[in-house]
Amino acid sequence: MAQTEAKAPDVRPRIYGNYRLPTSKGLAGLSTAGTVILILGVVVGVVLMMLGQWMLALIFELLIGLLILLSMQKNKHGRTMIERIMRRFGWMNARYAGANVYRAGPISRVPSGSTQLPGISARSTISEHTDGYGRPFALLHIPVKNHYTVVLGSEPDGGGMVDQEQINRWVDRWSHWLGMLTDEPGLIAASATIETAPDSGFRLARKVENRMDPNAPAFARDIMNETVRALPTGATVTRAYIAVTFKATLRPGGKIRKADEVANDLAARLPNLTLSLGDTGAGVSTPLSAQELCEVIRVAYDPAEAILFDRAHAEGKAPMLDWNEVGPQAADAYWDTYHHNNAWSKTWAMSVPPRSTIQANVLQSLVAPTPEVVRKRVTMLYRPIDPARAAQLVENDVNTATFNASSRNRATSRDSRETRAAKATAEEEADGAGLLNFAMIVTATVRHKDDLPEAEAAIENLGASARIRLEEAYGAQDSTFAAGLPLGIVIPDHLALPKTVRDAL
Repeated sequence: MAQTEAKAPDVRPRIYGNYRLPTSKGLAGLSTAGTVILILGVVVGVVLMMLGQWMLALIFELLIGLLILLSMQKNKHGRTMIERIMRRFGWMNARYAGANVYRAGPISRVPSGSTQLPGISARSTISEHTDGYGRPFALLHIPVKNHYTVVLGSEPDGGGMVDQEQINRWVDRWSHWLGMLTDEPGLIAASATIETAPDSGFRLARKVENRMDPNAPAFARDIMNETVRALPTGATVTRAYIAVTFKATLRPGGKIRKADEVANDLAARLPNLTLSLGDTGAGVSTPLSAQELCEVIRVAYDPAEAILFDRAHAEGKAPMLDWNEVGPQAADAYWDTYHHNNAWSKTWAMSVPPRSTIQANVLQSLVAPTPEVVRKRVTMLYRPIDPARAAQLVENDVNTATFNASSRNRATSRDSRETRAAKATAEEEADGAGLLNFAMIVTATVRHKDDLPEAEAAIENLGASARIRLEEAYGAQDSTFAAGLPLGIVIPDHLALPKTVRDAL
């Protein structure tokens, strides 16, 4: 009888890459908008000279040249001088209108004197429903865009003492789960948030007390109690949240569904979403109830209340929170920091993804607890692209990369690499891979303003070790802070500048 040789397990660390920034066609390194301005400037200048308006033509050409020069001056984050000037003017306008100051509570101007969320989430509402497994889940509704969000909580398994074969399998299943999102009807965005914070000790004590055998020997019980008292000192707790956001309509021009209709649809789909997450290393994933989601958001804006919630749960007296009570009583947004209640936060956004190949543990140090930061959140934002549009997008990306490389007198090595990467993405999409836009937000929260410089240095060093470039969210600290929370906020949909115009810039 012939014997077949068993296949050896794949224990080699895999490498990942081919991350691409959206680009637009342009001459000499200019964007589409810059190229249009250049051509328009030449045409108008020629017409003015033909009409004999030499001085007017000279002034016009100088202005056009200044605009082109400003559009070509980019910093290390890829921001042009025009973008930076527009950001500064936008911040000045927000300060003049008082939009950077928020006051809530009984003596504030907030309706009903509540402490509702500020900014984009101010009009959000929440309701609780039950899924197919009988689990309660909170359904968050943002009426401005008719978006509905469900938040899942999980306890990740962690990578300690795990062999490489298992890590490779987790990454495979996570990529499969992300690819599955492109086929979910009505799903427009998803986010994965890893939060690290000090452990108050009440959480561990409650778990040990609930599992302790009342008939155990007294010596064993004393050892366990002593361990519970000593272990929380300096310990940290890591929590993971996954938010999935759906539109009220399943197709363009379709019927706008109410919260109950969306909840009935999601009740049958949530079991499959949570079950498939178990194979990604996320551990057991369950939907957050309305009370649990209220506590998560409230603690984010007021970290000092975390110990109060833990103590209340340990005593079996959990306070009931309303959605209008989870916001801060006072918040002040500054150019590069955010002061909310009794804490200070600083938020960064990923401006440049890894330009080289990476391994699965590249973000390990960034998401791990940091001694210089009291509370830290690392949020990955995903926007699935419809499979019907994905093929056209990757082909346009290939054409853009080829055009940009051929428009130069001498193509650089980076131009050649961009062209190869665009073609590789097109081949993978043709083989059935899903296509997603992704971003990253990192938020560091400290107790005192004097602790911010140390936290800032720590986060920037961790970003460099993760091979990504982090840019401080200048002039948008409050909105970027909210986008890093598991609220399902789709920031591009709330911007005044249309997406087509932003892409052209």
